[in-house]
Amino acid sequence: MKTSQEIRQSFLDFFTSKQHHIVPSAPMVIKDDPTLMFTNAGMNQFKNIILGNDPVVYSRVADSQKCLRVSGKHNDLEEVGHDTYHHTMFEMLGNWSFGDYFKKEAIEWAWEYLTEVLGIDKERLYVTVFEGSPKEGLERDEEAAGYWSKLIDPQRIINGNRKDNFWEMGDTGPCGPCSEIHIDIRPDHERTKMDGLTLVNQSHPQVIEIWNLVFMQYNRKADGLLEPLPAKVIDTGMGFERLCMAIQGKLSNYDTDVFQPIIREISMLCNIPYGEKDKTDIAMRVVADHIRTIAFAITDGQLPSNVKAGYVIRRILRRAVRYGYTFLDQKQPFMYALLPALLRTMGDAYPELKAQQVLIGKVIKEEEESFLRTLETGIRLLDKVIAEVKLSGTTVISGHDAFTLYDTYGFPLDLTELILKEHELSLDVVEFQKEMQQQKERARNAAAVETGDWVVIREGDTEFVGYDATESEVRMLRYREIKQKNNQFYQIVLDRTPFYAEMGGQVGDKGLLISDSNSISIIDTKRENNLAVHIVTTLPEDPSATFIAKVDVNKRQATENNHTATHLLHEALRHVLGTHVEQKGSFVSPDTLRFDFSHFQKMTEEELQQVEQEVNRVIRENRTLNEYRHLPIAQAREMGAMALFGEKYGDDVRVVQFGSSIELCGGTHVSATGEIGCFKIVAESSVAAGIRRIEAVTAEGAELFVKNQQELIKAIREKLHQAPYILQGLQKLIDEHAVLTKQIGQYREEKIEQLYKELLQQIDNVGDVHVISWKGDVHPDVVRTVAIRLKNRFQNEKFAAIFGTSNDGKPSLTVLLSQPLVDAGCNASNIVRQAALAIDGKGGGQPFLATAGGKNSNGLDAAMEQAKQLLFR
Repeated sequence: MKTSQEIRQSFLDFFTSKQHHIVPSAPMVIKDDPTLMFTNAGMNQFKNIILGNDPVVYSRVADSQKCLRVSGKHNDLEEVGHDTYHHTMFEMLGNWSFGDYFKKEAIEWAWEYLTEVLGIDKERLYVTVFEGSPKEGLERDEEAAGYWSKLIDPQRIINGNRKDNFWEMGDTGPCGPCSEIHIDIRPDHERTKMDGLTLVNQSHPQVIEIWNLVFMQYNRKADGLLEPLPAKVIDTGMGFERLCMAIQGKLSNYDTDVFQPIIREISMLCNIPYGEKDKTDIAMRVVADHIRTIAFAITDGQLPSNVKAGYVIRRILRRAVRYGYTFLDQKQPFMYALLPALLRTMGDAYPELKAQQVLIGKVIKEEEESFLRTLETGIRLLDKVIAEVKLSGTTVISGHDAFTLYDTYGFPLDLTELILKEHELSLDVVEFQKEMQQQKERARNAAAVETGDWVVIREGDTEFVGYDATESEVRMLRYREIKQKNNQFYQIVLDRTPFYAEMGGQVGDKGLLISDSNSISIIDTKRENNLAVHIVTTLPEDPSATFIAKVDVNKRQATENNHTATHLLHEALRHVLGTHVEQKGSFVSPDTLRFDFSHFQKMTEEELQQVEQEVNRVIRENRTLNEYRHLPIAQAREMGAMALFGEKYGDDVRVVQFGSSIELCGGTHVSATGEIGCFKIVAESSVAAGIRRIEAVTAEGAELFVKNQQELIKAIREKLHQAPYILQGLQKLIDEHAVLTKQIGQYREEKIEQLYKELLQQIDNVGDVHVISWKGDVHPDVVRTVAIRLKNRFQNEKFAAIFGTSNDGKPSLTVLLSQPLVDAGCNASNIVRQAALAIDGKGGGQPFLATAGGKNSNGLDAAMEQAKQLLFR
């Protein structure tokens, strides 16, 4: 039986024999494409070639691409773990042709690889072809059907509808018919009972699509019309995990050697056998799938967070933790301990996993600890809601409460439903879904974008001249209109441009587009599908004219100061902290710089000072820029150039060198470090486990920072009445404050003791209940302390205390109940919430002690009386 590693290699070897260039997998996390967060298909890294924005370097290409599908129309998350073949992260084996071979070779080679190289039984295979779409004037793909009929029984060729057999990159862009290969892996006795032909595309777990051959031959315009592509493209994608299942004779992807080592590790850690109970089996599959996704995402530079791609990764991680918590009894972090098993299965194919193992483990463990705390908080809050519902006599929890737990505290809905079921309660699912839909609509409305077709003025590509010039004569190639919310703007593409398009952490340039008749402002420059697009709010009067593109040189210079400073900072950090330091992200604008790096503890003041001094020393050395624009990447590595994990580099790269600082970089930089002037660190903080962040300023920003600090010192001196020795003056204030705080504490203790004794003399009896009702002007903390002492005094008796206080004109209500009263069904929290309405307030707490604050002091007497009535009703 072939191992997964052997199967992957056999695919690459086969297409190498067909003159394909084997390229490495692109990062799973996409950084410079605004239309995608993750690589969700093998073609993503070739998108710019397909669109015609990048030149074709190799006309035939093959690879194994790591992909992630958890958002958008390709969202398999809820199926993961529950069925046998859906995953979040998966590998896509693929081969491409860019204007070279087309349908005939793609079909013949796919068949040859499956049936001759891998030896798959032909009687287990079916193929689909596009049946046509009369509304669009598209006919059945007879060409593909004709090639297939020479290889397979025509009865095994199935017509596929537009949904299954017409592939599109998006609402616009390259598209075309596709031909899917399906495999029937059912046991022989089941195959004789029912023809697999009837099960194709019917979501049968053992009759599944294994390979999709896409024939891109059209370009869809914004108006829906299709036009032929000048260079046709073959794009194929085969699910690696499904292929392993078929070759290894398994009925589930999770039973292959891709997942079994991880599942065995989970089983051992949890001391729960795999294969005995559905719920625990599903949980193990979910965890096994998700640990792969999380580890690869972190490797590619995407840390869990609360925004965009980081939010998706955090959601996946928390889903795995929740399954472990609920079904595997894992109340402590455990997923980070699965990394060695993952490395044994995938470390050789993806060595970047091994290189980042320590960082990945620390990030996952910290995220697990954080979410476990969230789960505990959510359970406490849910317990409180359950108690209130039971007290009210109903059995249904509101969807609003469940949505608050989900949205605000990250508490999973299915866990809420599970806990409610244990208490014989149910959830108003309709109300929850309504809340969820309203949230989605708000997000959708905020992000809605209408994009028009490109209006082509002239053909050509963009030449970037911004490394050498900030001003250039240019002509427009194309433009299009963009609408978002109530805003309208235009994207302009020029034949040459000095404007740097946002990429690699450096913001885009701003400036002017000047003609003889008028000038318009370029408010930003973005990179989209490898095009430098200039953002303007109005179009030039004559788009066909010749213009002068002029960069705002002051902002460019300030940005370059900060960008070069990040390179010097990177080198200084490695000198001071060690060579384990690696860049994990950056942001460079005219105003500031932000640099994220791997390091496992907070930097000391001495270390920060050392780093700052070293950067400033290099600035004073005035090191000149040495730039290598088209250097083979192997030669760049020989020079010692720093490359970043999670970045996709081509065969030729740009190297930026300032003395011993050598990095791969496409951004703009100063010509010599002296231009930076000065470097000042303003903050150091934690981003995630093992990731620190430094924020700093340079040049005029550093001058302004120092000036503000001097003004602050001056203001402090004035507050100290011009004390010549500021530290001594501050220390005197601190000492005086400590003395006064101690005196206040002593006074407070005396007040508490006095009030406690006074209240003991004011006890009334209502039936068999001892009651204190007291009103006065004291701080609520004094009342709370006294209340706790009273609770301890009367812990075995029926006792209640109602306090009405006013402090700085703000009324407060406090209700205390002894345990015997709570056991009898009384609840201080419910009493306070209702009584607080009299003071225009709200509050809550625990069944034995609850408080409320309000705005209306005049209603305090009424609130106390209401509390008493609620107690004895």
